[in-house]
Amino acid sequence: MTEATNVRILDQRTPEERDRPFLPGMGRTWLLPLYDIFTRLVGGRALHERAVELAGIVPSQAVVDVGCGTGNLSFAVLAAHPDARVTGLDPDEDALRRAARKALRRGVSLTLVQGYADRIPAEDASLDHVISSLALHHVDDDGRVAFARDALRALRPGGKVTVVDFGGPASNGEDAHHPTHGRGPAHALRHLPRLVRTRMARSPAVARNLGDGIVSLLVEAGFEDVRELEHADHRIGRVTFVQATRP
Repeated sequence: MTEATNVRILDQRTPEERDRPFLPGMGRTWLLPLYDIFTRLVGGRALHERAVELAGIVPSQAVVDVGCGTGNLSFAVLAAHPDARVTGLDPDEDALRRAARKALRRGVSLTLVQGYADRIPAEDASLDHVISSLALHHVDDDGRVAFARDALRALRPGGKVTVVDFGGPASNGEDAHHPTHGRGPAHALRHLPRLVRTRMARSPAVARNLGDGIVSLLVEAGFEDVRELEHADHRIGRVTFVQATRP
């Protein structure tokens, strides 16, 4: 436990953004209580730990987690580097409140900001890392471009952005149709990863990430050394780990 735990939620939305729509982490607001259960069920912790490892974060660095949801990627950073200065950004106030409660239980310091991916809460050239896990596919085309450009603005020279999301090489069709006969919550929970995988395989938002979609997005924003570090067939779909450096 840190000596002085500091957990706070800030609201950086403008008055015009108060009613700005967003897509919640589980797709529906009422499903939020299931989010952490689902994440554990599908092995999300290992995904987040791998993202932190690939990001190359070192102690005391400043990190913003874009689309942090209930904070799982942020907590993976703090587990590896308790003295990292981590800020989580998400438009979902309820998810941020859950993240704050989790941070207090863990005794870690975490700043949480209610806002959108196209306006990262940091001064120019002040961040060492911008990270994001399974959030980019929730953002529309204009928002994706604005996110990449604002990450470039917020990172110091040599700083890195690391994005984990559905995408990478196109799958071979194994996500097509699977029967899901049965009823009841237990049955639904067992089949939820497969249902999500099928939904992601058919999603137009995910299609933007396929091939070199995320790589191209970051190249066009002005990043250098942009590359896919690896990809993997996760229980809920094919995911890609992409990293880029601010010149």
